[in-house]
Amino acid sequence: MSETKRSPLGLIISLVFLVLVIGLGYFAWTQKQFIIDQISVWTFEPSSSVSAIDEKLALSDKGTFYFYTTHPEVNTAEQFNANCPQQEKNSPILGCYSKQRIFIYDVQDARLDGIKEVTAAHEMLHAAWERTSPNEKARLSKLLENAASSVSNQAFQDRMAYYSRTEPGELDNELHSIIGTEVTTLDPELEDYYAQFFTDRAQVVGYYNKYNQIFVDLTNQSEALYQELTRLGDMISADSNQYDSDIETLSADIDSFNNRAQNDGFSSAAQFNRERAALMARSAALDAKRASINENVGIYNQKYNEYQTIAAQIQNLNSSVNSMADVSDTPSLN
Repeated sequence: MSETKRSPLGLIISLVFLVLVIGLGYFAWTQKQFIIDQISVWTFEPSSSVSAIDEKLALSDKGTFYFYTTHPEVNTAEQFNANCPQQEKNSPILGCYSKQRIFIYDVQDARLDGIKEVTAAHEMLHAAWERTSPNEKARLSKLLENAASSVSNQAFQDRMAYYSRTEPGELDNELHSIIGTEVTTLDPELEDYYAQFFTDRAQVVGYYNKYNQIFVDLTNQSEALYQELTRLGDMISADSNQYDSDIETLSADIDSFNNRAQNDGFSSAAQFNRERAALMARSAALDAKRASINENVGIYNQKYNEYQTIAAQIQNLNSSVNSMADVSDTPSLN
């Protein structure tokens, strides 16, 4: 019986095929997230709300890819609360990235134009961070923490404290989204990094600055009015107490004067007229003081009405961004 021999060409083809199979298997294993993402993008049909957000965001092709692979949804309050449970009662959230899905709360207040777009970009960057290698995360973390050190406002510090409580170990992940969508000027290395996701990052930051300034301005007005009300209140209280004391003293002095007048207690008409004029001057001064106090009370009431109006605006804005807001429980502005 003769032995079957394989031709050199057949052997080469078999080896090439084996190498291809191994190579494809290795590629599929190392790039499995990309393959999953690509299939996810191919099978996604964005809603009109999502398309509208995408059109305003100035995302790059890569940014849109990461956004669409999450099959983003714009949710009503009920839908959003089911998809993105609120972690703290007085800390409303606008979006979340959960189980590789993005959910965005459908804020309706026209004054907050751009808030859904910034939320979408923020969550898209969470998707990007999840797909970033450990070495790249380590490099970025240093840049992000350095950028965060230049942000000194109290609202930012409070926000970071919130993330530390509710998402321990995810601070750099949150910084990655916040710095990229809310900080105007960045280190060139970090700016170059974000350029892979945005064709115009400044446009996204512009949306944030515009709607955030509404909250900042109202808060500043509220705090300034509160300080003025406190100052006026203290002044009115002090002046009223002094007025009451001075009135009591004047009344006693008038009684004494009248008693002396009835009992010939004055040495001369000149003394009588001099003391009478002094009492009348004190009375006139106290009348002027009372008028001044009443004027300040009027100013206080006017400023208090302004304060209440601004407080109502803040409450209304807070309610508009809080999917769990109700009439009896509206969170404070953070």
